Order: sequence, then structure tokens, then C-alpha cells
Amino acid sequence: MVDALLVLNAGSSSVKFAVYTLAATSADDPTLALRGQIAGIGTGPVFSACDAGGKSVDGAGLDVAHIRDHQQALDALLAWVEGHGEHFRFVAVGHRVVHGGRTHTRPQIVSADILDDLESLNALAPHHQPHNVAAMRAVSASAPHLPQVACYDTAFHARQPELARRLPLPRELTQHGLIRYGFHGLSYEYVVSALPPRNGGVLPQRLIIAHLGNGASACAVRDGISIATSMGFSTLDGLLMGTRCGHLDPGVLLYLMREHGQGEAELTDLLYNRSGLLGISGISSDMRELLNSDSICAKDAVEQFCYTLAREVGSLATTLEGLDGLVFTGGIGEHAAAVRAETCRRLRWLGVDLDDAANDKNGPCITRPESAVQAWVVTTNEELIIARHTTAMLNL
Repeated sequence: MVDALLVLNAGSSSVKFAVYTLAATSADDPTLALRGQIAGIGTGPVFSACDAGGKSVDGAGLDVAHIRDHQQALDALLAWVEGHGEHFRFVAVGHRVVHGGRTHTRPQIVSADILDDLESLNALAPHHQPHNVAAMRAVSASAPHLPQVACYDTAFHARQPELARRLPLPRELTQHGLIRYGFHGLSYEYVVSALPPRNGGVLPQRLIIAHLGNGASACAVRDGISIATSMGFSTLDGLLMGTRCGHLDPGVLLYLMREHGQGEAELTDLLYNRSGLLGISGISSDMRELLNSDSICAKDAVEQFCYTLAREVGSLATTLEGLDGLVFTGGIGEHAAAVRAETCRRLRWLGVDLDDAANDKNGPCITRPESAVQAWVVTTNEELIIARHTTAMLNL
């Protein structure tokens, strides 16, 4: 049996997982052994997994056909992984939790009180938080002996100055949690740790990181600390995304309520599920599909994405009073060379001098040596950050 950590990222209809074996010393990172997911929970569950080298792993012995909820998915997953290959023995579970609110600003060992507190934050992240909490409760039910650690996406931004977090609303609403929280913090934390080895051991003092995936945001980082970010109170804010709107005049919502009679459910569906790249293109939320399309509407969506990103980088550079480095990460940031090229073209005035050949090869550095602002592509690894925090919290 091999001692291992289980890292979980639970969504509305999926459970993504990673298995890490423990390092020989505390100075070393845990080692990835398996990564995969059970998708389609509640409809048509599908299991997929690969080993550390990316080779597909057979799910023989894992019966997903009868899985109807997260509890059943985790029961089946725990049994399958522990009996797989090297026969892992789990010693802890680390979780991605989207929202920590104002008080949960660092990783924590999960307790009943913390679970109740995190559940009270469901209204702040209704599309993510309930599933994160459900996964922790499911593990408690399936394996109550396993310690669990909650790692918060909002925690990386908790040290931002009040000026960056304040919303332009009556002050009494702040007491109800209406502030700018910021998200994708685990990804940003990983990039901050991973960039120096790619840059002669140096982290640029004034850095902007663009996490670009189906959800997207950008963050201004000074000396490794978040000082401003594009996402605010919710995961709807900021950059244009796959199906989410990003920045939107609130007057649009008032108009739709008043003139079209749209209520909360309709507006929620519009803003979260039918806007962004999908809404503009009318074709897809997948950047790969849009980049390969000859449709004018697809080209409009891609152009809008790059325009919005470049404008946000310019805004964040103001909070940094200049810019030394730019990082692209996330699925789009790591793989869409055309998006990086167009965004960098719009940022030439800021000192970004793209190296087209390096960009086409996905970097890691995609700017010329003489560029005033260096840009990189860094493959994010939120799972590893969670594994690191889990081992540190539990002294494993």
C-alpha cells in the first residue's frame, strides 16, 4: 500500500480528482500519480482518468452507471482508487473551495463548524459553493477517519487594500458581505511559485496574470501579493468568458426586468449560461471551435475576448503603476496562440514585444529579449497547490 493524498474539485455535475503520493521529505512536493473525473453526475455519468504521464487509465471495476449524486460518486471513486494499481491508502483529502468569505483567508482543516460556515456562503457563489461543501460532507460520510483540508480560491486576494475591495454601494451593505472578493486564487498562487524558475529565479515585481478558461479573470500582483483583480463580488464580473458576461452595465438588468419582465431565474440563466463567447458567436463557448470557424460571429467573439482582456490588463497596470511581466495561464491562455498574439498586439504600447515564433510554440517566454515587458505561458496546477497546503496543514 502507498500513502497518498486525494485532491477533489467538485462541480455541479462532476467530481474532478487527483491522487498524489507523499514526498520523502517535507522539502519536496507530493508526486502526481493519477488524475481524472466523473462527469455527467445525475444524467449520464462518464469516468475518465490518466496517469502522471498522460496515459489513459482503464476504469475497470468502477461502475458509474448507477451513480446519481456526489455521495455515490465519491463512494465509488474512493473504492476504485484505493484498489487501483499500487493500491493507494489515503491519509488525507484536499478540496478546492471557491468561496471563503471574509474570514476564511487561509487553508483550514475541515470541521463541522467550518462546514456549516462555508455552507452559509452558498448565496455568494451559488454555482460553485454548494457542490464544494457537498463533496466535503460526502467524504465525511464515506471516510470519517480521513482529515480534510479546505483551500479557498478567494484567499489569495484577502490581503488586497480596502480601496480595491470596496463596492460603490451604501456602507451598511458591506456588513452583508458585499465586497470584491476575487477568484482563481489557487491558480494565481501556483503561477507566482512557478514563474521564478522560468525567469532566472526572479519574480517580476509588477506582474499581471491572466487565467483564461471557461471562467476567466486577471490579477495584478505586486511582490507576489494580489493587489487588484478583475473578478469582484461574483464569478460573473470582469473579463468576457465562455458563457458568462463579464463587465456589464447594471442598467441592462434593470431594463430587462422592467421592459421584458425577466426575473431572477431568467437573468441568472442569461448571465451565467447564455452570454460571453457563446452569446456573441451564437456557435460555441469553446475558444478552439471559434478559432477554427469561418463565421463572422465567431471572429467577433474572439476579437471581443482579446479586446476585453487587453483593456483589463491596461486597467490593472494602472494599479501597479507600471508593468514588468505578463503571464497567460488556463486552458485558453496556455493553448490559444492566436488569442495571446492579438492581446499582446493590443498591448504593444505598454511595452509588450511579442516573439511570434516563441508564441506559436507556447513559450514559455513569448516576448523578445529586448521587450520592456516580458510575457510567459505557464501551465497552471491548482491541484498541486491544494496538495501542498494539505501536506503542510497536516504535517504529512
